[in-house]
Amino acid sequence: MIDVLALVAVRSGTRILDGVSLGVPEGSVTTLVGPSGSGKSTLLRCLNGLEPFSGGSVTIAGHRLAAGPQPPGALERLRRDVGMVFQQFNLFPHLTVIDNVTLGPRVLGRRPADEVRAAALVLLDRVGMGRFAAARPATLSGGQQQRVAIARALAMGPRVMLFDEPTSALDPRMSAEVLDVIVELARGGQTMVVVTHDHGFARRAATQVVELASGRVQRTGTAEAILGAAG
Repeated sequence: MIDVLALVAVRSGTRILDGVSLGVPEGSVTTLVGPSGSGKSTLLRCLNGLEPFSGGSVTIAGHRLAAGPQPPGALERLRRDVGMVFQQFNLFPHLTVIDNVTLGPRVLGRRPADEVRAAALVLLDRVGMGRFAAARPATLSGGQQQRVAIARALAMGPRVMLFDEPTSALDPRMSAEVLDVIVELARGGQTMVVVTHDHGFARRAATQVVELASGRVQRTGTAEAILGAAG
């Protein structure tokens, strides 16, 4: 499903990724862990074409990315199959929850509005936000907004979901709500790569844990092998 081969990313003369290679099987959950500045978020952004890389290659959900800038058409096709949820929620404040979730499928997917709305309501129920369909983002808590952001990404029917520290801006209670949603997605067989500092989440959901440091993969294995048994 995902094959990263000898990935190199350079920023301001510094190698942020230095020969990273890893594989993510279909239906698995890979968590990326490591200290701040180790290259985790850069790697995730390279997987979705948000950041160019200067060496190596990425194959993800049937799309192959080579070094250098990607053609706009290739990126559009890639992002229909690869969804991403960021640290910040990035919801459109002038749109209701349901309109935030349906915008992508309607505009990019060119699907009928009634069909898209029905599917979006199912997704919102799935993440516990069905009763807030008519609400504006400003009226929601941070955890609620992040769950809407997850539903919005899922609305495109992605084969792979990428999460860049999805709970870093949340308090512990809201963080737990969002992590529960991601764990349920994992149980449903959604292929995911998650950047996280939450080792408890990694122990709950990860098929494999990849530890990065100084732009390189240090270790790959089960959560117990990499993080140790829960205390």
